[in-house]
Amino acid sequence: MSIDTSEKLKLIRESERLNRKEFSEVTGVPYSSLSSYETRSKSMGLDAAMKILSHPQFKKYTLWFMSDQIAPESGQIAPALAHYGQDGTTSGQSGQKIG
Repeated sequence: MSIDTSEKLKLIRESERLNRKEFSEVTGVPYSSLSSYETRSKSMGLDAAMKILSHPQFKKYTLWFMSDQIAPESGQIAPALAHYGQDGTTSGQSGQKIG
């Protein structure tokens, strides 16, 4: 299932642990525009998308943003994977002894 661009934008921002103001400052996309994109009251144009996806911090999401594909071997990931490496994984075991 494909996620719309407003949801993708929000996922990128949240994955990078940025609020809208911080994301706006980092990308150069005006805060009011960013808010409109995320709430779907305004469609994001190519210029805003390029500003965001060409920023070094967010380039890793370009393939996913444009095509819903990832290529981890090329550094192209989905936001859900951005900050979940080995340290972020948990075991399926509860630690309780049975028997």
